[in-house]
Amino acid sequence: MISVNQTVTENRRARFDYLIEEKLTAGIVLTGTEVKMLRLGQCSLNESYVSPEDNEVWLINSYIPEYPQAGKHLQHEPKRRRKLLVHRKEIGRLAGAVTREGRTIVPLRLFFDSKGIARVEIALAKGKKLYDKRETEKNRDWDRQRGRILREKG
Repeated sequence: MISVNQTVTENRRARFDYLIEEKLTAGIVLTGTEVKMLRLGQCSLNESYVSPEDNEVWLINSYIPEYPQAGKHLQHEPKRRRKLLVHRKEIGRLAGAVTREGRTIVPLRLFFDSKGIARVEIALAKGKKLYDKRETEKNRDWDRQRGRILREKG
């Protein structure tokens, strides 16, 4: 069971594929069975993205499995579009960055805040080139090796 201020799921691939420029926290509109599955820690943000459309922001392609204890008529669709709650000025700024500058909005993590409300951390990001990804991987490997060397000598 997930407690307050704890991450339900994280999109680890986003940090590898994108250069994160700016982070933003948004509320998310969910049904009751979706919240119950999130409290059980069942969710996936892999391959999901955020799309600004008609002065609204939508989380697309995120997966929250069906709640097994709910009846057939109370179930939600696992990969439905979910509306994100963002201020209108921020929506305009995000939409402008996507259309003019070619940026992408990616979800980084889904968590419950101190009041127990589900939130999504989204980021305005720029796609990395293949050589940037190699550089990131090389730095990560070097940090791992450096830690091993320091542990052996220390």
